[in-house]
Order: sequence, then C-alpha cells, then structure tokens
Amino acid sequence: MSVQDYLDNHMLSRKIEDAVNAAVRAKAPDPVLYISNHMRKAIPSVITKVKARQILDSRGIPTVEVDLHTNKGMFRASAPSSDLSGMYEAVELRDGDKGSYLGNSVTRAVKNVNEKISEALVGMDPTLQSQIDQAMLELDRTEKKGELGVNAILAVSIAACKAGAAQKDVPLYKHIADLSGKSQLTLPVPAFTVISGGKRAGNNLAIQEIMVLPIGANRFEEALQMGSETYHHLKAVITEKYGAHGCNVGEDGGFAPNISSIKEVLDLVKEAISRTGYNEQIKLAIDVAATDFCIGTKYDLDYKTANKSGQNFKSGQDMTEMYKELCNEYPIVSIEDPFDKEDWEHTKKFSGLGICQVVGDDLIMSNPKRIKRAIEESTCNALLVKINQIGTVSEAIEVVKLAKDAHWGVVTSHRCGETEDSFIADLSVGLSTGQIKAGAPCRGERLAKYNQLLRIEEELGDNAFYAGEDWRESP
Repeated sequence: MSVQDYLDNHMLSRKIEDAVNAAVRAKAPDPVLYISNHMRKAIPSVITKVKARQILDSRGIPTVEVDLHTNKGMFRASAPSSDLSGMYEAVELRDGDKGSYLGNSVTRAVKNVNEKISEALVGMDPTLQSQIDQAMLELDRTEKKGELGVNAILAVSIAACKAGAAQKDVPLYKHIADLSGKSQLTLPVPAFTVISGGKRAGNNLAIQEIMVLPIGANRFEEALQMGSETYHHLKAVITEKYGAHGCNVGEDGGFAPNISSIKEVLDLVKEAISRTGYNEQIKLAIDVAATDFCIGTKYDLDYKTANKSGQNFKSGQDMTEMYKELCNEYPIVSIEDPFDKEDWEHTKKFSGLGICQVVGDDLIMSNPKRIKRAIEESTCNALLVKINQIGTVSEAIEVVKLAKDAHWGVVTSHRCGETEDSFIADLSVGLSTGQIKAGAPCRGERLAKYNQLLRIEEELGDNAFYAGEDWRESP
C-alpha cells in the first residue's frame, strides 16, 4: 500500500482537521500531545512489519522469536519448543544441517516468517486474530503446519494477539477472554514440578514428574508461596537423606534424586509438605508419560536402570492397580498420561474408576480429532493444552472450548523447551482453564509465567478469582 493510498483509505486529512478542532475545543495545555493521542485513537492499527529471528530456548536449542510491528508499537513473542514432534501434533520446521546446532537450526522457519508470512499479514487488523491465523493456515496448506513450521506460525500468532490487546487498550488476558467469548477471568491453580524424572532428568525414576497443587490457597499469591516453600523444604529433605547431589534439577526445575521408587519420592514430597504446615491444602499430581517406557503392551518401570533384572515389567492392569494403590496412600488428585498414547482401553478403564483427574497429553496432543474421540469414548477427563501442539491462538481457544463443553478439566501447559515469554499465563486466565503447569518455582523461564500471574492478580484487585477448590470446574 502506497503512502497516498493509506492517507486516502483512512481519510487522514479529515481526521487531522478533527483532531485540531478537538484540541481547540478542549483548550488543551499541550495541543500537540492532545492531537497525537486523538489520532492514535482515530486511526485503526494495522500490521506494518513482521520480523523473525533465531533465539535459544531453555535447553539451548534454537526456536523462533518474532517482532510484529503496528502503528501502536512493536510486539514480541517466541514459540516454545519440544522434543521430536509426535505423529498427531503440529511439526516444528528445523534445518536438519548437522553442522549447525546439531541439525536444530530454525533459519528456514525464520525465513518463512520474514518473507511469506510477513507479506501475507502486512496491512491486517491485529484485533482480528482468527483472520490472521486463518491467513497463515491457508498459506501453509498442510495438516500439521509442516510447510511453514508451527514454530514460525505460533510465534506470529502470539505476537499478533499481543498487538490486538494493545490496539484495544486492554490487558492481554482480557483480549483473550474476548476472543473466546468468556466473561469470567480465573487465576489458575499452579501445578509446580518438584520432582523430575523420565526423559527430563538423569536419574532412575521412570515417571516424568511429581507436582504439588496448592488447591487450598485463597489467592494465587498465596499458592505461589506454598509452592515455593514446599520446594525449599523438599530440598532440605533430599539433602538430609541423600546429600546435596540429590538436589540436582531436571529440565523443568524439579529435583532429580537418583531414586527409582515412585513411593520413595512421594514420601519425600509428603514430608516436605508436612514441614510447611499446609498439609490438606496441598494435593499431588503425577505426570507418568508412560509412552516413554511402553514396550509393546508392557510398561518397563526400570527402563532407565542399568543392569536391570527385567522383573519390573507391568501390564496395563498392573499399572491400573499401582495407580489405585498410590491414590489410596497419597493425596493424588491428577494423573497425566497413565498409559501409552495408543492405549485407549486402559486409559478409559482407569478414567472410569473416578479416582482422580486423568489428563490426556500424548494421548490426544491438543489435536481436535483426538480430543473429539476421547470425549465420545470417555477415555480421559482433562485436556493438557500445549499451544505449539496445535499451532495458533485461535485453534488453542477452540480445543479448550471442546474440552470445557465436555465438562473436562483443562491444564494450560509449558513445554520442555521454554522461553521467557509469559503468554501462557495470560492464556490460562483469559480462558479460565483453572490449572496451569509451568515447571518448578525455580528457573527464569518457568517463573516468568508464575510471576506474570502475580501481576495479573494484582491488576484485577477485588475482581481476582483464584480457582482453588474449583480447579477442575472453572467456567
């Protein structure tokens, strides 16, 4: 669009005249400032430039960061990244050149933003999120976003969402709530990672993580304090029993003592909670990530142990009995991916017992088709929403709606490769998901999300509502 076309389309001459007259009528002490502010409100914002670059995530692996410019300013966002994409989730575009970041460079994705996506979006209204996202989907034309790369598309989608909020002069979480048609804003219950295992840590623990949920807190600020205090008490408990080396942390910031027994690590967490004095106010959750140690139809709980005896292979029914026992002995309220991603049968049977929340991650991968199947077959009762598994803000809103309409719980989730971008904090509030997992109350890329939730709660003031006991039933 030429300068003259822009002037004509927006009738700038008329609007400048109106702004001058308004300044005169208002007897503005600073007419130039008054006219400038008046013009900002009078001229609709459009995307003027989209610029991407390669940055590193929390693991030191490349990802995509985007600066999206409008006449309101510049809005920055970055895409979280993950392990190798599963067969049902959107795919990250990486260069594959082993001579650069071991094949993990994202310069092709960056080029797609700077050349293809930028050209398609310049001139668009940043408040029209669904149109922006649809334009990128049409540009990509693949089911899993493999042409442009979900890392390219998502970074732009988030940046556009931030620009849209600025154009409307509302907080990001409020803009997201508007996009989803929600009126209720809810601060989520945080699921703090305190113990890391599985592929996220170098210990012998097969399951991926143990989390604490401060359900009994009255405010998010209090929940964060409970999580932090539990984390530090746990550090002391581990040090006393195993020495300081037991306090090494995994990728998400959870402690990784070299223990293989699930009950043993649960006992450590239980002792830490006891030392805080919060007791009944804090519940436990487990992310099993069972796909990582499923071999055929069996589950190898010793898959990380050297010189294993092979005696710890469990059938699906054995795993069900183990979960029942754990939930009976410990205050466990949620279990994520208790079985393999294709083990719909045992997941459904376990979910049907009604013992705890059963969260689908690898099982459904934020994929609408998988979610619909899980709803129809009553396979699980909660969605773990990872925005880079689906790829755009609009699509994330839609899958959350699917889950909410089915009366599922919803957990907004980080990824193993995170950045300092705190977008998912605003997303969890705007969509009232009721739950968020962003890692341990430790490490900057994890705390960026929790600290943003503190700011949101402060900003909402008396209107702030913490999900608390209603963590699974937030509107």
